[in-house]
Amino acid sequence: MTDELVEQIRAVIGDDPNVAEIRMFGGLCFTLNGNMLAGTMKGGGLLVRVGEAQEAEALSRPGAARMNFTGREMKGFVIVTADELDDAALKGWLAMATRFVGPMPPKQKKK
Repeated sequence: MTDELVEQIRAVIGDDPNVAEIRMFGGLCFTLNGNMLAGTMKGGGLLVRVGEAQEAEALSRPGAARMNFTGREMKGFVIVTADELDDAALKGWLAMATRFVGPMPPKQKKK
């Protein structure tokens, strides 16, 4: 499912020159202007960065849970189970992530 999900994300994002891909959390992470936007998880789920202001709305959606990485909950990051990721849901999740990440200043590359 992970490879399929990667292709679905690429199809939604298109050829935006501000989007990059990096390996992270055992999957593929998509960044917008250097800031983490979304990514795939080993089990086929989707990780989305929604920010704290949208977190309650995000957690009310089917299949969503706060990200727990190595026993630490990460506020503003939500994992969505693979079985809740049809095309419409994926577009909605990526739109929510873009609403949060899009206005962020571009991340400066480390020297």
